[in-house]
Amino acid sequence: MVTKTDFPFLSGLLNIDKPKGITSHDVVNRVRRLVGQRRVGHAGTLDPMATGVLLVCLGQATRLIEYVVAGQKQYRATIRFGVTTDTLDAEGQVTAVNDLSSLDEAHLREILPAFLGEIEQIPPLFSAIKQAGQPLYKRARAGKVVEVAPRRVTIHALTWVAWQPPDLILDITCSAGTYIRALARDLGEAAGSGAHLAELTRTASGPWQLAEAVSLEQLEWEAAQNASAWQRHLHPPDKAITHLPKVILTEEAVKHVQQGRQLQIEAAPYLENAGPIRAYTPSGDFLAILTSVEPSAKLWQPKKVFQIKDK
Repeated sequence: MVTKTDFPFLSGLLNIDKPKGITSHDVVNRVRRLVGQRRVGHAGTLDPMATGVLLVCLGQATRLIEYVVAGQKQYRATIRFGVTTDTLDAEGQVTAVNDLSSLDEAHLREILPAFLGEIEQIPPLFSAIKQAGQPLYKRARAGKVVEVAPRRVTIHALTWVAWQPPDLILDITCSAGTYIRALARDLGEAAGSGAHLAELTRTASGPWQLAEAVSLEQLEWEAAQNASAWQRHLHPPDKAITHLPKVILTEEAVKHVQQGRQLQIEAAPYLENAGPIRAYTPSGDFLAILTSVEPSAKLWQPKKVFQIKDK
């Protein structure tokens, strides 16, 4: 049974502007040291060469990572034509150099529409996707034969920013799970010249914007001045799921949820066929994520129940 408690650790989300040259796990380790707790995780990996929005979850917010990861993403990408690499980005070994004399802006603009909408994309060999229980990048580095099945992803928008040969700069809006490295590879193949991803910045993850992100250096500087100063950047856990419908429970329903029991919710019609939903106590505390068991009976089951602070 989940009850109210005095929290020994903080819970919430940090919208961090990841710097270039470190892994997403490196960011998590630095945040762990800064906040003095182990229960920290990130939502949506960025490669070491990439910068921009990296959401770091603390405490109970780590239980919401699956919802954060699923959100739509936005990137600014610099795609360099004429050169291919084994990792599909600037950190890999060059595998081919091709002539660009016949490649012009008109041809690039002509091929872009084919990559809009729902497409099939083969993930990079050098990725963390697991095959036979082992990440693909480890299998690739070990020289093992790796066959990667294509995945369905959605490219919502490809906005032209600039063509500065050999670099094409695009703003990209896409579904979760889209590899921009793979998109660069496929654009290069369509152009007939090859290409790789030269630079990448995640400008948004769901509703989280780069303009609102804080740098690691700023967080660490503030913590050095005042041990708790960094906490002003901590967002409440339920901000990660504001896209889910909201319901406020009665005190009796709160007890049912805390005991893991199913409950009926007489609420607005839009909840009848929806799920999951976020549930709150009468005093406004975020309590749980509920999933629909029987829409016609308005029956709901607690999926994730969260501790709430004593008032």
